[in-house]
Amino acid sequence: SFADSVRCAECRVRKRVDRLHRNQILSYWSAMSSRPAMLFGWAGACGYLHYNGPGLQVVQETLRSASALTTADSATRVCVASILGLPVLYTISYINGEMYDNPLGRTFQLFFTFSSQEGTRDIRVDDMIEEYNELHDDRAANGGVANRNSSYTTLVNSYYELATSFYEWGWGQSFHFAYRLKGEDFYTSIRRHEYYLASQIGVKKDDRVLDVGCGIGGPMRNIAKFSQAHVTGITLNEYQVIRGNQLNNEENLLPVEGASGATALSVQANFMKIPFEDNTFDCVYAIEATCHAPQRQGVYSEILRVLKPGGRFACYEWCLTDKFDKNNPEHLIIKKKIEEGDALPDMATCDEVVEALRDVGFEVVASRDMAQDKDQVMPWYLPLVGSYNPLSFRFNLSPPGMFITRNFLRFCELLYLVPTGTCKVQEMLQQGGIGCARGGETGTFTPMMLMVGQKPDRKTTTPPPRFGRGRVRQS
Repeated sequence: SFADSVRCAECRVRKRVDRLHRNQILSYWSAMSSRPAMLFGWAGACGYLHYNGPGLQVVQETLRSASALTTADSATRVCVASILGLPVLYTISYINGEMYDNPLGRTFQLFFTFSSQEGTRDIRVDDMIEEYNELHDDRAANGGVANRNSSYTTLVNSYYELATSFYEWGWGQSFHFAYRLKGEDFYTSIRRHEYYLASQIGVKKDDRVLDVGCGIGGPMRNIAKFSQAHVTGITLNEYQVIRGNQLNNEENLLPVEGASGATALSVQANFMKIPFEDNTFDCVYAIEATCHAPQRQGVYSEILRVLKPGGRFACYEWCLTDKFDKNNPEHLIIKKKIEEGDALPDMATCDEVVEALRDVGFEVVASRDMAQDKDQVMPWYLPLVGSYNPLSFRFNLSPPGMFITRNFLRFCELLYLVPTGTCKVQEMLQQGGIGCARGGETGTFTPMMLMVGQKPDRKTTTPPPRFGRGRVRQS
């Protein structure tokens, strides 16, 4: 039953959340105490030179000529380096602390997570990225659209096992795009995009809602808190389930028997075989997730099955627009970069996804490309356009940023600070970002094709074709 599935998933979730939380305590403590430690270190270095060393004049001599340290002892050298270097580090730390999204702290967290990923997840990053790249190599024996469709679970699971940490580092907890209106920052636009979708399906307090392809649950948590509904998210990737429920737990949103209020729970499942009974959910949504399906009719029919009669389903789809020309070489390169960088078996057009929704039995209430909406002050693809500002996350998409990032990660691989293959993962994600940005600039691609469908509330409706059922994976 639905309740049993939730209880079983909750027990597994809490064990994993506790383990992951313990691993992060040291990282968070370090971030909080770094600036006071710098001040104490700087004061200690000054005190040592003044009372036990050659005096603070050695710092002035070092500024005039580095050779002044050649005769100094090791302790003096360390103190001089601290006095000169710690103010620079403190300034960088202060600027980072004043920024909204804490780029340095998130970067340290990325390294902490990724460096331990192979051990905690029992994977080899290099082998996984090689397998992923082979599926996208049309010349390889295992490549081609047909093989990607048949192996889509491997394709998608490998992708998100590798990409999730990078996504959270560079994008936040909601893995989707949004254009900006006047007065909005990035995160405000992301939430507004989610709330708009929730309004299309009429989410109400205590509704049972399904998030199809929930990632680590950013939209799920926002919509649950916004509407006071009970949101269950499904994702194919186990790491995303663990991370998503850790974040659900931190916001006190995990379901507790007998408690009231909004809840959010991530469950590992294949959206082509949704592991819930017919007519379970009041409404369903998907945000830039069903594009991973090898066949749209398959995932849409499963959504129709678990949706209650009269309930609504709304989604943002990744699509090729009418401007895409299959005979245009640049357009084909854009399409290929998006598919390779975002784990898509193949891409569909806007008309094809609307037709697929009708094919399985939905009544199409609305459909439009929201990338064409008016009053935008920043297009959805702006965060993917390279920037020469080194403090911006867009810097890594600029030519110097890509060069620095690539070689920095290679250096970290040599020191075993990150797993072998990390550089290949970053390059793959960069190519996907470049493809999406160019697709937005040319108007050949949209990540926000809005579709709203309603399940007919008629007892005589012919049941839609079924594409299989499954159970929540026990692990």
